[in-house]
Amino acid sequence: MDAGKPPAARAPRPHKIPESVLVVIHTPTLDVLLIERADHPGYWQSVTGSKDVIDEPLATTCVREVAEETGIVVGSAAVPSDALRDWGLQNVYAIYPVWRHRYEPGVTHNTEHVFGLTVPAGTEVRLNPREHLAHVWLPWREAADRCFSPSNAEAVLMLPRFAAPGLA
Repeated sequence: MDAGKPPAARAPRPHKIPESVLVVIHTPTLDVLLIERADHPGYWQSVTGSKDVIDEPLATTCVREVAEETGIVVGSAAVPSDALRDWGLQNVYAIYPVWRHRYEPGVTHNTEHVFGLTVPAGTEVRLNPREHLAHVWLPWREAADRCFSPSNAEAVLMLPRFAAPGLA
């Protein structure tokens, strides 16, 4: 680990891959989990994250990001693997200028793949404090209103259509 080294001696972080996932985590009654960004307080969102390597399967990216950001383990007894559903939607959007430095020079757009994850009501959330300050469970319409990202809000508004049969 190079945390004790001066900034100039630390290894540079690799550039982010401009392909990511958006995971709308929700209960069977369509309450949605939102998390507040640590780097931009007041920015509420669903779980998002980029692939670690170009050929990482999208479902693997989802499982990793959900665990890293919320502590929820997809594939556990409480949240089986089939609770994660690929909605078959993609959003291509301009990367906010404040975050473009994380990508290779010249990269301006990201492709985001949308997934849903059904979890039991009362599922415990353990945030990574470096990434998120707080979490809240909200009814899906309220959650959509609170999302800072238009693509995230749109995904939450589609939740009743994509929720597992019998949930909506």
